[in-house]
Amino acid sequence: MDTEQVLHMNHGMGDNSYANNSIIQKKVMKEAKPILEESIMSLYSIIQPQCLKVADLGCSSGPNTLQMVSNVIDIVDSTSRNMNLKPPVFQFFLNDLFENDFNNIFKSLPQFLETLEEKKGKKFGSCFINATPGTFYKRLFPDDSLHLVHSSFSLHWLSQAPKKLGNKENVHITSTSPAAMHKAYVEQFQKDFKQFLKLRSQELVPKGGMVLTLIGSDKTREFRTAWSLIGITLNDMVLENLIEEIKLESFNLPSYDPTIEEVKEVIEEEGSFTLQSLESVVLDWGAANINEGVENNNNKFDINMKAEFTTKFVRAALEPLLKAQFGEETMDQLFLRYKNKIVQLIMELEILEFPTHVISLVKNV
Repeated sequence: MDTEQVLHMNHGMGDNSYANNSIIQKKVMKEAKPILEESIMSLYSIIQPQCLKVADLGCSSGPNTLQMVSNVIDIVDSTSRNMNLKPPVFQFFLNDLFENDFNNIFKSLPQFLETLEEKKGKKFGSCFINATPGTFYKRLFPDDSLHLVHSSFSLHWLSQAPKKLGNKENVHITSTSPAAMHKAYVEQFQKDFKQFLKLRSQELVPKGGMVLTLIGSDKTREFRTAWSLIGITLNDMVLENLIEEIKLESFNLPSYDPTIEEVKEVIEEEGSFTLQSLESVVLDWGAANINEGVENNNNKFDINMKAEFTTKFVRAALEPLLKAQFGEETMDQLFLRYKNKIVQLIMELEILEFPTHVISLVKNV
């Protein structure tokens, strides 16, 4: 299975689309916004570009994509005014794999730009938005052409799953996975992340900045992940002859959740960037999708609601991958069973947490 062809979020604006099921990602962006602000202010203390060039890598589609654009513009607007500088022209490059739903982004641009002009006024610098399809594990831009790179909730996705794992029990690392499987995933992450840093160092101007967020792990705490429950659900379906065993045995998720120490080690080894900040924010993935204004009472309705939101969040992210391996006809049954397991887990643990790493880097001269 070619990872680049099937690794994308669910398209469109339907019930199971990424656009309508990415509130967790929105919360992560909100947590990272102060770091983004610090990075831009630091950049402006050194460089005051007439045209600020920003790349959002792994942008996906939906409201969060243009929220990043809006956040950067607001921060730069405020920073420019505080420094008595003329606001720059903006050029944003929205990047994701070729199968990403760029059409959905394009359709929302006229309204976004109209709202931006109403908010900022005609004296504010122009804003140009371009799509740059392709994997961020390869070169995307000319040398020294970017001022800022942003990537949110994307770098835990690997260029490919490690090969020849001999994994018959799960589609992702769990606490009971063999040491060889852990080693294979760590090595794939190290290879990919080091390549990512090397390429971005070539594309950023000297002292250019990066703000990255990705799902992580904490070896000092036991976390139950959404990914591991997918593996358990698939195993159940194999036992009931709903899925072929050989298909499960040959499938591993191309995703790794590194520790802070693993992230820091690669940054230091690669050597192109100075680490400004690296912190981990713990979020509740059992409740993070619940819309604002909904009360969190510990009753059956709320548990089912949490499970439903979590299932839609996971389905929006994983369905294309799972559909390519196991067939479209199994998806409704898979995620119905998955939701039931989420209900059981919430009743058992109450809080389902996961850490997200927020990283700020500056390119060395």
